[in-house]
Amino acid sequence: MAKGPKNSSGRGERDLKVRVKTARGRKLSSTRWLQRQLNDPYVKRAQAEGYRGRAAYKILELDEKYRFLLPGARVVDLGCAPGGWCQVAVKRVNALGEKPGKAVGRVLGVDLQEVEPVPGAEIHQLDFMEDGADEKVKAWLGGPADVVMSDMAAASSGHKQTDHLRIVALCEAAAALAFDVLEPGGVFVAKVLAGGAEGSMQQLLKQRFEKVANVKPPASRQDSSEKFVVATGFRG
Repeated sequence: MAKGPKNSSGRGERDLKVRVKTARGRKLSSTRWLQRQLNDPYVKRAQAEGYRGRAAYKILELDEKYRFLLPGARVVDLGCAPGGWCQVAVKRVNALGEKPGKAVGRVLGVDLQEVEPVPGAEIHQLDFMEDGADEKVKAWLGGPADVVMSDMAAASSGHKQTDHLRIVALCEAAAALAFDVLEPGGVFVAKVLAGGAEGSMQQLLKQRFEKVANVKPPASRQDSSEKFVVATGFRG
């Protein structure tokens, strides 16, 4: 099971936090972000375990709870940069065939930007909202998907409600693609921001899936309004 980083608690030990001085020309907010990154145990764990970012632990924790990245599964990762979710999926679905006797899955990552290759995953540069994207995805995957997942977030505008509306729109677009490429019984996982506008999307998902859960995994920062929707049992 994916576990959160442990805190030092032995006698004579103390937590050592990295303090970052505000450099000339650097905004205070940037300094705070850098200090948080340097002291984030999930960032340190990702570096130690070879993941491309702390976000890998979000999908690990969600999969520990809902078990959708099964050996043999065909997975589509929308907005896959930098590739951490693909790394997790490759191991879980046995895309490299490293688990003897287990079915071999497939992992397809798509993103607007070029992404460094992920061993065991097939990465394509694609705007998933363009016409015909669903057919391209199914052709690359060799059939329908068992899982469509998305950790996408729109660039921050600094205005909370605007950012909320943008990420809900992204999630709705990802769901629309999922409806076109998912196998009956499939799973859709996506990031949203709490803020009120996601209600209509939740209703739509409840019409198309057997169960819809809203989860904030431990790896998601407590001061963040992000949460993840996990929709299982696609009705087709």
